[in-house]
Amino acid sequence: MLPTQGVIRFSEHSALYDIVVKKNNKWRRLNDMTDYSFVYDELKDRYCPDNGRMAEDPVRMFKYLMIKSILGVSDADLVEHCMTDMALKFFLGLVPEDNVIDSTTLTKFRRQRLKEVSLLDKLICKSVEIARSKGIDISRKIIVDSTHTLSRSNPALPASALQKQARILRKAVYDADASQVGKLPEKYEGTDLEKTMDYMCGLLSYLKEQRVSFYPVISEKMSLLSEMMDDIADHYTISSDPDARVGHKAADSEFFGYKGHLAVTPERIVVAATMTSGEKGDGPELPELIRKAKESIPDLEEVVGDGAYSGQDNLECAEREGVELVAKLHPIVAGGTRENDGFSFNKDAGMMVCPAGHMAVKKVHCKVTEKNKNERFVYHFNIIKCRKCKHAASCGYKKGQNTKTYTVTMRTEQQERQLERQKSEEFRQKYGIRYIIEAKNSELKHSYHLDKAISYGLDAYTLQGAVALFTSNLVRINRILDEKGE
Repeated sequence: MLPTQGVIRFSEHSALYDIVVKKNNKWRRLNDMTDYSFVYDELKDRYCPDNGRMAEDPVRMFKYLMIKSILGVSDADLVEHCMTDMALKFFLGLVPEDNVIDSTTLTKFRRQRLKEVSLLDKLICKSVEIARSKGIDISRKIIVDSTHTLSRSNPALPASALQKQARILRKAVYDADASQVGKLPEKYEGTDLEKTMDYMCGLLSYLKEQRVSFYPVISEKMSLLSEMMDDIADHYTISSDPDARVGHKAADSEFFGYKGHLAVTPERIVVAATMTSGEKGDGPELPELIRKAKESIPDLEEVVGDGAYSGQDNLECAEREGVELVAKLHPIVAGGTRENDGFSFNKDAGMMVCPAGHMAVKKVHCKVTEKNKNERFVYHFNIIKCRKCKHAASCGYKKGQNTKTYTVTMRTEQQERQLERQKSEEFRQKYGIRYIIEAKNSELKHSYHLDKAISYGLDAYTLQGAVALFTSNLVRINRILDEKGE
C-alpha cells in the first residue's frame, strides 16, 4: 500500500540539521532545488492504493538511487552510509533518529517498482525544466557522442559454453536412460566453433528421435542448448547478461557491455539520451537524439559531433530537421552508393560492423583507376563467424563462400558539400566545443559511476543511466548558479 503523500515528520532532534547540514551543503541544495513529488506521480500506479503492507515512500526510494549514483557503493554500504551521515538523512527526508531501509528493499524497488517504467526522457526533461526555472539559459545547440559502460559479467567462449551445456545434457540422458550410453553422437571438445555447432546439431537431432526426449528434465536441457546456439548465431557471445554485447573502442580494443548516446548543451546539461547494447554504432542514434532534444529545445539550430555522425543518412536528417550538422566528414564514412543494409561504420576502430555486430578484420583501400572511377574501401569479415550467423542470408553471404567482403564507395554530393563547409574558419570554431562532451562522459563514468553496469539487462542499465544523468544535471545546475553568484 502506498503511503500518504506529503506527511510531515517532527522530532525534537531535527534542529541538529541546522547545525550539521549547512545551507551550502551539496545534499541540502539538491533537496531544496526541486519538488521531487513528480516521482510519486510517475510511480503511484505501480502500487496498490488500499491493500497490503505500507510501502516505502517512492520519492525517498528514488533519492536512495541518486545517492547511490554519486557514492558508487553497493546497496548494503549505501544504507550504512545513510544511517550515519546526517546530510544524507536530511536529503532523504528522515528525522535524525529514524532508521533506514534494508538493502534488499532498494533492490526490489529497482527490479519491481521501476520495471517497464520509462524514466529516462522524463528525468532529463525535468532537469532541463529545473534549469530554466532557475534562470539558466539553454543554448540552441547540442554536442553528441557516446560513452561505454562495461557489463557486470564477462562473455564466455562460445565453443566452451556449448560443450559445457552438452555435457550436462548427456549426463541427464544417461541418468534417465542408461541404455543410451555409447549411442549418443561422438563428443567434440576442440576449439573450432563450426565443428562444435555441427556436433550440437547432431546431438539434438539424435535425441529428438528418442523417447527419452519426452522427459521434462531432458526436453528442458535440449531447449536451453538450442537457445544457446541461436544466441551464438545471432551475436556470437554467451553471458549471464542477456542484453550486453561486444563493442569496439578501436580496431584492437573491445569491451562487453552497453552504450549511452548523449546530447549535451554547451552548458554541460544533458538534454537527450538513448541507451543501447555495446555493438550499436553512434551514427544511427543521431535522428532519435535530435528528436528528443527538440522536446526540450524546440528551436534547435546546431548539432556538433565527430566523424561517426557524418554519414549520408544523418546529413539528410539534419536537412529535414532544419539543423546544421557540424561533423567532420570521415574519409571512410559509410553511405556512398550502398543502401541502408544494416552495416555501420565504427569511427573509433575505423572499420565496418555487420548487422550481427561483428567487426571487419581487414580493410583494403582501392584508389581511383581508369576502370574504377570512385575511391573505394573493401572490408573483409571473419568467414568462420559468417558461416554460422543467422544474418548470413540478409547480409549477402552465400553458402560455400571462402571470403565475405563489404565495399564502400566514397562521397555523395551532400558529403562533398559537407567537406567544403568543414574547411571554413566558422566550422572550425563551431567544432571547437566538442571537447565538452568528452569531459561530460568522463564525469559520468568517474563521478556518477556509469563506467560499469550495476545490474543485468538493458532495462536496468537504462534506469542506472537515467538516475545518473538526472543527478549530474542537478549538480551542474548548482555549479552554474554558484558561478553566477546566486
